[in-house]
Amino acid sequence: MNELLSFAVLTALITVVLALLVYATAKAVEYRNPPVGKFLEIDDTRLHYFERGSGAPVVFLHGNATMLQDLTLSEAFGAAAKRGRAIAFDRPGFGYSTRPPARSWTPSEQADVIAEALRRLNCGPAEIVGHSWGTLVAVSLAERHPALVRSLVLLSGYFYPAPRVDAAVAAIGAMPVIGDIMRYTVTPVIGLLTLPATLRAMFAPCPMSDRFRREFPRLLMLRPWQLRASLGDGAMMRQAAAALQPSYRVLRMPISIAAGREDRIVAPWHSEKLHQEVQAGHLEIIPGTGHMVQHSAPEKVAATVTRAE
Repeated sequence: MNELLSFAVLTALITVVLALLVYATAKAVEYRNPPVGKFLEIDDTRLHYFERGSGAPVVFLHGNATMLQDLTLSEAFGAAAKRGRAIAFDRPGFGYSTRPPARSWTPSEQADVIAEALRRLNCGPAEIVGHSWGTLVAVSLAERHPALVRSLVLLSGYFYPAPRVDAAVAAIGAMPVIGDIMRYTVTPVIGLLTLPATLRAMFAPCPMSDRFRREFPRLLMLRPWQLRASLGDGAMMRQAAAALQPSYRVLRMPISIAAGREDRIVAPWHSEKLHQEVQAGHLEIIPGTGHMVQHSAPEKVAATVTRAE
C-alpha cells in the first residue's frame, strides 16, 4: 500500500513538473514568435488577423494544425494583396486566436465568428479562400452568410466523411481530462519528435518550400492550447463533413477548386466529387503535388485565386 501511494505521488510530481516545463517552453516559443497582425474581440473570442493591400477583399482560412502564416507566406496571398485587400485569420484556437472551451467549435461556429469579423472590418462580399480544414469553414460561411461571400476558392479540401485513422487518434487527445493531461505532458514531446515527418507528409511528394522552412513558426503548433484546437478539429472531421454535405448543392456563388494529385493527407477525389456536385466553374488537380498546393504549385494557386475575383 505504501509503495502504491509512493508511486502515485511520484507520478503526480513528475506530471506537474513536466506540465510546468511544457507551459514555460510554450511561452518561450511565443516570446520568440510574437503576433504579426491585429486583434478583434468577438463575444468571448479574441481573433488574430493579418492584412495587406486595399480594394476588393480576399479572405484566407488555414487548415488544421497550422496558422495564418501558412497562407500569408504563399504567393497566392501576395498576389491577392497586390490586386486588392488580402486578409488571413488565425481560426479560433490557432496561432494567437483564442478558443473558449464552452463551445463546440464546429465549422459553423467558426464561420459565425469569421462572419462577424468581416462585418466589423467592412469586408464583404469577399472572395473566401480555404485550405484543407479551412474549406469546411469557408463552405459554412457561404451557406450561413451568403451576403458576405462573393466567391469560393477551395484548396485540398476534405468534403465527404471518409474514414480516417488520424481522426480516431485525435479523438483520444481531445477527450476531457485525459486529453488535457496529455497535451501538457507527452503530446508536445511526441509532436516535436514527429514534426519533421508530419511536415514531409504534408508537402510530399514535393520538398518543403524554402520560404516555409525559413519563416513558418512551426513550434507554435505544439503549444498545449493550439493542440487542443488541432485535436478537436481532427476529431470532428467526419461529422463536420457529413453535416455540410446537404449544403453543397445550394451554393450559388462562383466556386473554384484545386488539389494535388499526390495528396497524402486528403485524397483528391474529394475535390473531384465536389466539383461534380456543385458544378464548380473551375477544377484543377495539379500533378506532382501534395497537400500544400499553395506552396508547391504557387503560380497555379495564385492564378486560381485571381481567377475567382
